[in-house]
Parts: sequence; C-alpha cells; structure tokens
Amino acid sequence: MSRLNQELSLLQGIGLLSTSLLGTGIFIIPALAATSAGQASLWAWLILIVLVLPVAFTFAQLGRHFPHAGGAPHLIGRAFGARMERVSALLFLAVLPVGLPAALNIASGFWQALFDLDSSQLLMVQLGTLGLILLLGQRPAKASGMIQSLIAMAIILTIGYIWWAGDLPRSSQPLLPQNSDWSLIPVALGVMFWCFVGIEAFTHMGEEFKNPQRDFPIALLLGVLLAGLIYWACSVAVLSFEVYGNVNTDASSLPRMLDLLAGDKARWISAIIGYLACFASMNVYIQGFSRLIWSLADEQKLPAGLAQRNSHGVPSRALLLVVLVCAICATLAWSLSISIDQLIRYANGNFILIYLLSMAAGWLLLKGIWRWLAGFSAVLCTIVLAFLGIDAGYAVGLLAMLLVIDKLNSWRLGLAAKKAMIHP
Repeated sequence: MSRLNQELSLLQGIGLLSTSLLGTGIFIIPALAATSAGQASLWAWLILIVLVLPVAFTFAQLGRHFPHAGGAPHLIGRAFGARMERVSALLFLAVLPVGLPAALNIASGFWQALFDLDSSQLLMVQLGTLGLILLLGQRPAKASGMIQSLIAMAIILTIGYIWWAGDLPRSSQPLLPQNSDWSLIPVALGVMFWCFVGIEAFTHMGEEFKNPQRDFPIALLLGVLLAGLIYWACSVAVLSFEVYGNVNTDASSLPRMLDLLAGDKARWISAIIGYLACFASMNVYIQGFSRLIWSLADEQKLPAGLAQRNSHGVPSRALLLVVLVCAICATLAWSLSISIDQLIRYANGNFILIYLLSMAAGWLLLKGIWRWLAGFSAVLCTIVLAFLGIDAGYAVGLLAMLLVIDKLNSWRLGLAAKKAMIHP
C-alpha cells in the first residue's frame, strides 16, 4: 500500500518526466554537443538514445515491481543491503552541490537576456526560483504534473515553430551526416548524458501514481522517447543556424534562433519558456530529493521529524531542508565562480554511478529477459562512465569515501554495543 497520496495520471507522469529531461538541457546541451563534435553530434544523439533506452526499460520494470518513494537508493538497498542504500542515498544527495547550481545558473541566465543583471542580482533570481519551487512543492503532486505538462507542450511548440519558420530540414544540413568525425562522439556523450538524468529522480514518484504497475513504466518510456526526439530536432536546428562554437555563448543558442526568425520580440518568449523549462526540471529533482529524505525518515533511517507531511500529504519538512541546502550550494558556487560546463560534468559522474548501481540491482531483483537487460544496461553505464574520464573521479572518489566512512561508523557502533553487553 502506498504511503503517499496516489494522484498522478499517465499524462501527468509523461509531463513530469519529459520536462525533467528537457528542462535545462534543451537550451544549452545541443549547442555544447555541436561545439564538441560538430556534425557528429547528430549521430551522438541517436547513440545516446539507444544507450538510454535499456536503462529506461530496466528502471520501468524496477519501478513497476517495487514502487517506492526511496527511488534508486531503495532499489539498490533491496539488492545489496542497508549499507549500500545509505551510501547510494548520500551519493544521490551529493548531486546537490554541483547539479542544482548548474541548473539554477542556466535558469537565471534567461533573465539576464532580458535585463542587465549583475552577478549578485542573478543570485537573487536563483534564490527566488528556489522559493517558488518550495511554494509549489507544498501542493499535491498532481499540481506539479499539470503545470509541467503545459511547460512540455510549450517547449515542443517552440521547437516545432523553429522547424516550420526556418524551413527545416535544409539540403545543406543532412539529418544524419555521412562525413562525421566519430572520434569526437565520446567527448560529446560525456556532456550530453546530462539530458537524460532525471529518470532516477522520477522513480521517487512511483508511489504517487494512481496505477503504478501500469502507468509508471509507460510514462517513463514515452517520456524518454519524447525528450530524445526533441533534443535531436533541436540539434538539427542548432547546426542549421550555426548558433554554436563558443561554450560561453552556447546557452543563448535558442534565443538567437528565435531572434533570427521572429526578431527582437521573440526574446521575451524564449526567455520565459527557457526559464519555465529550467524551473520544471529543477522542480522534479527537488521533489525527488525531498521524497528520498522523507522515505528514509519514515523508515527510521533519518530523524523522525523529517517524515512530517502537510495537509496535502506531501513531505513538507524534507522539502524545506532540500531547498535550504540548494540555496547554500548555489551561494557557494556563485562565490567560487565555478563554470557551468564543469558543474555538469561532475554531476554527470554521480548520476551515471547511481544508474550503474541501479542496473546492477536490477540484475539481482528482476527475472527473465529483464534481468539480462539490466546486466546489459550495467555494461552500458560503465562505458559511459569511462567516457567522462577524469571528471568521473568526483563520483568514484566520493563513493569510496562514503563506503569507508559507513564501514568505520558501523565498526564504531558494533564496538560500543559489545562494550555495553560486557559492562551493562
């Protein structure tokens, strides 16, 4: 029986996941990928979708059989024990210091396109965004689902308008170029994986579907396919209009395309849609983080006070804690002037490692063909992690450190228990 209100429909679930996957990525990653790999980035998108689909199928089966607000850490714990659940939960939460500041930075950049804001004013926009997420998060999950479904439609219509007004595809830009430098694809994939992080956060919403066994896997797979198609279409547009080539200006690729097609009046439209898409992506993540913390507290693995829910049945205290941590991390990233590209690569390492552990859990928890698919997905995740190279060191080093700390803590508690038995 679900511990949270079961209110999400299939369409709301698709809206939540697709906006989570599109979110911040649709406005910067196609241009960053084109800057890294040029024409080969179109092939890289297809390769990435092929790589992600087995992972999505595995998550869909895990979410179908084990719907739980604990999400990926809960699944890992079911397979490998309580220690790995604790460690993977901390590894997942460790995305906050790098992933959320990157997303907030991208979101605030859309307001900078409209107004001449200095760095301190941009920080205020970021903190205000967190405040809005906190307010929305106090409402039932279906409120987020409805809002994010509308945002998903706005993104699709925007990309559709660019194709229609720009008369795409053009003969000068092949949809799948034959003469591509394939050696550049691994570098592009290391950045592009950011676009498909969100699947593991979506698993935290499994308990809130009206019919999780039926609707959760369908929503997950359709959301992934829809997002992948839109990313590929956006990349075709970026290459066609040649709005790439500089990592410092790649974030403005979509507004620049709209300016070329509709003039200066389109700046407001692109800024608003861009901000809302970023807001939608961050909202899903922060809601997912709060449900993870709530679930751990509800199972007496964290302080019981964090398990409190408000009148709408949502974990309000856990949500407040996550928002406060995000605000602190955003302020630190702002003060240290860390680049978006570096933050994204560090965050990707954490996500890929969580995916790898989840796929390994699927090998133990699932049966039949789904077990073999989980094993294949684990191999794919290992390959993608290798693509990150040295940037994966943040996640791997953090995992090793958390395992050592947890082991030492267990040893200390065991020693204390023995002393208590000897000297009651």
